[in-house]
Amino acid sequence: MSKRYLIINADDFGLCHSANAAVFDLFESGCILSSTLMAPAPGADEAIAFAAAHPEYAIGVHLTHTNEWQENCPWGPLTGGKSLMTPEGRMWPESEDFEAHCDYAEAMAESRAQIEYCVSRGMRPSHVDSHMGAVYGLNGKLKLLPMTLKMCGELGYPFRMFSKPLASQCPEGASMALFKGACRFSGMFGKIFRVPMPDYLIFPEHIETGSSYEEFKYNFIEYLIRIPEGICETYIHPAFPTDEMKHISGTWQRRGWEYEVMKDPETHEAFRVNGIHLISYRHLAAFRQNK
Repeated sequence: MSKRYLIINADDFGLCHSANAAVFDLFESGCILSSTLMAPAPGADEAIAFAAAHPEYAIGVHLTHTNEWQENCPWGPLTGGKSLMTPEGRMWPESEDFEAHCDYAEAMAESRAQIEYCVSRGMRPSHVDSHMGAVYGLNGKLKLLPMTLKMCGELGYPFRMFSKPLASQCPEGASMALFKGACRFSGMFGKIFRVPMPDYLIFPEHIETGSSYEEFKYNFIEYLIRIPEGICETYIHPAFPTDEMKHISGTWQRRGWEYEVMKDPETHEAFRVNGIHLISYRHLAAFRQNK
């Protein structure tokens, strides 16, 4: 594969109306091609209704096992699994907390319940990924990833996980040898369970926000036009910078800029000029099937 393909996935769809409205607009204007929604979050039903009404869009399930906004936007597991929630009934705030407490059976039951919740309301999920990477098993629950990939294989969904190592994406503080091992691990189980995955995951946390929208746009474009050949994925969290969003998250300004950068014609022109082809997870599944 000689071309450079990029999936830009809008995460946290269903978080709240401010996020939903931004994602609606980006899809309807043709500025994004993929998104994943959070079934336990307060804005989920609005997002699911949009996805059900627009099966042409690649909208999947953002498996949600954590809730970092404990006070400002609380939610709990759909299944009520005891190991999945704090004494207050909310999902654990961090992936480390989730892995430290979760029971494997309850975690997987919650994953299936979130997918089934979306399907039962008329949605046809295009793919699956993990909010905060909670099911990657990076904090000790090593069976979570293969169990999740097995589920995706059974249900026929692509999954967000890297299968090839890219030195620039090695997490800070981790050895390249460990990073390569994680790529081989995920790639191996992806093949075993026949789950389509990107070649590379491009972590947007490496993109400096900057002090202005123009600075952020420059950093965003410069970072992404350097992706390697193959299929890469990165993710954004677009939302309108409303009072609702400001109340929920301290990252409201960047979320607003991520909406703006995907609406900006200069972004799409830069991708075109540099030979970056934007695709969706439905394209990814078709590419892998025809390979």
